[in-house]
Amino acid sequence: MVPEDIAAYIENLHGRFAELEERMADPTIYSRGAEFRNVSQEHRKLGTLFEKFESWKKALAELAENHEMLTVEEDAEMRELLTADIEALEQKAAKLEEEIQVSLLPPDPNDAKNIIVEIKPAAGGDEAALFAGELFRAYLHFAEKQGWKVEILDQSDTDLGGIKDVSFSLSGCDVYSLMKYESGVHRVQRVPTTEAGGRIHTSTVTVAVMPEAEEVELDIRPEDLRFDVFRSSGPGGQCVNTTDSAVRVTHIPTGLSVASQQEKSQHRNKEIALRILYARMLEHKQQEEASRQAADKRSQVGTGDRSERIRTYNFPQNRVTDHRYNVNTFDLPKLMEGDLNLILDQILMIVCEQRLEQLRHQQ
Repeated sequence: MVPEDIAAYIENLHGRFAELEERMADPTIYSRGAEFRNVSQEHRKLGTLFEKFESWKKALAELAENHEMLTVEEDAEMRELLTADIEALEQKAAKLEEEIQVSLLPPDPNDAKNIIVEIKPAAGGDEAALFAGELFRAYLHFAEKQGWKVEILDQSDTDLGGIKDVSFSLSGCDVYSLMKYESGVHRVQRVPTTEAGGRIHTSTVTVAVMPEAEEVELDIRPEDLRFDVFRSSGPGGQCVNTTDSAVRVTHIPTGLSVASQQEKSQHRNKEIALRILYARMLEHKQQEEASRQAADKRSQVGTGDRSERIRTYNFPQNRVTDHRYNVNTFDLPKLMEGDLNLILDQILMIVCEQRLEQLRHQQ
């Protein structure tokens, strides 16, 4: 049962909902990207919470009505139908209660943020680069299904059609809350197309998922940034631009550095490099804070460390295994076509159960 104080708290949230609707009615909010994103996502989540709360109250009212009818009903067939309805309503109410309580748990402060994703082949040479490209395309298909906006920030391809590295941004609803589970080392086991002997090879690809940072979150002084310009180069090192359009930006105090040569415009490459640098710096800052608080603070999603093996794609067995949550799916081709929910839904279910258990201990 949802405690009375929680029910009262939800009722009081209608004032906040009205405030959010008023802010969204202001046409100038659309020019303030971060504010609009935060307000619209909070508005949507509150709307969903109210819908669940009303459904829960309706289920309880129907339960009470059916129990009352059962006490006076004498017909055996009708009593059987009422009993079945009561069981179904009890299950529905219990499920809604859990969903409501999970909705009220404090969210990850990064969940409302857009993200920058970096994919790089690690061990495995050409095969790792090929799988990096396949994983990149899987994420693009998933983003399309979610209705997210994709922007390629930097991409370097291999001669065989693989990827040396790629950076791209994703923006939309619940981007970080879903994609944060992709951060880490992805291992692939299969027979490469270049393998004549039919032997299974193991390769790895690293994925970094970083919430996009607002400059105000980082307190960066202009004198702490160094900008270097150079000529862009293509595969094999050949020059692709006769002007110094590529940009490398370095944050001197931390030594973090990002280079961009994706665009022909130096100004645009500078903008891209800064976006990626800010995201890396925010990730670095948050990891340092988490380490100071407790070594196991990130028990749900892992540290996001690139050395952490999170998932294995076993092509001969048609199996994908997430090692953090010990879940599997046996439709690897469908997952690689962008249906990440085959694995993410299982992960989210486990995370919700863990968060509910935390809530019960707090009560």
